[in-house]
Amino acid sequence: MSIEKAYNQWSSQYDTNKNRTRDMDKKVTRHVLTDLEFNSVLELGCGTGKNTEWLQSRASNILAVDFSEEMLNLAKSKISHSKVIFQKADITKIWDWTLEKYDLITCNLILEHIKDLEFIFNQAFSKLESGGYFFISELHPFKQYNGTKARFESGDGLIELETFTHHISEYLNAAHAAGFQLKRLNEWFDENRNTSPRLLNLLFLKP
Repeated sequence: MSIEKAYNQWSSQYDTNKNRTRDMDKKVTRHVLTDLEFNSVLELGCGTGKNTEWLQSRASNILAVDFSEEMLNLAKSKISHSKVIFQKADITKIWDWTLEKYDLITCNLILEHIKDLEFIFNQAFSKLESGGYFFISELHPFKQYNGTKARFESGDGLIELETFTHHISEYLNAAHAAGFQLKRLNEWFDENRNTSPRLLNLLFLKP
C-alpha cells in the first residue's frame, strides 16, 4: 500500500486512536517553539491539523501542506481561518508549489517515510528567510532500531507503513551540507526513562 493511500485510510481514526508518539509530538512541539518569534510558517506534514491549531495562535500566516487529501479534509473541517492555507503537496519533489519564504518551517513525523534527507534540507533552506528556523520532530531512531514504526489497525488488520531509518548523524550531516546551524537537540522519553527515547527534536537556524 502506498504511503498516501495508507494515510488516507488512517485519517478517519488518526485523532482518536491510542498513539503516544502523536500525543508527545503535539506536546513537545509547543514546548520547543514557544520562545521563538515567527510570523510566517510552512508546516510540512500537517496531517489533521494537530499542530496547526497552536501555530495559528502565534503566526500571521501559515501554509500547511500534506500529501494525504483525507488528512487535509479533516484539518480543514477543524480550522477555518484566513491566516491558514491548506494545500496538497509532495515534498519529495521540487517545492515549486510555494514562492514565499518563511520564518519557520516545521516538519513533524514524516521524515521516516522519506529516503532522501539531503533533498528535504536543501529545499527547506531555500524557503527560509535568513534568521529563520527549521524544526524537526521525528520518531527517535533508537525506537526504530527496536522495530517501532508507523502502523495502525484497520478493518483488514494491522497496516504497517513503509519507513526509512535515519540515524542522528544523517540529520546533522544533511543539515550541515545545506548550510544550517544546529541550535537545539532534544530527546524525549516516556515516563519509563529506562527505555529508548520516543522522539527526537532538532532545531536548526539559517544564518
